[in-house]
Amino acid sequence: MNTKRRKFTAKFKTKVVLEVLREWHSLAELAQKYEIHPTQISTWKHDFLDWCEQVFE
Repeated sequence: MNTKRRKFTAKFKTKVVLEVLREWHSLAELAQKYEIHPTQISTWKHDFLDWCEQVFE
């Protein structure tokens, strides 16, 4: 079995996280839409929120 790990760009991750933050769709709906595990999206969201303050420093 040859399973390659998918790599996502920062732009793509940001797009997904912003959709989660808008709360127009549930996490499960977005996970299905983008074919990503909900835990992965939650991780990106957590990382985004932890580091977003640095934009304004």
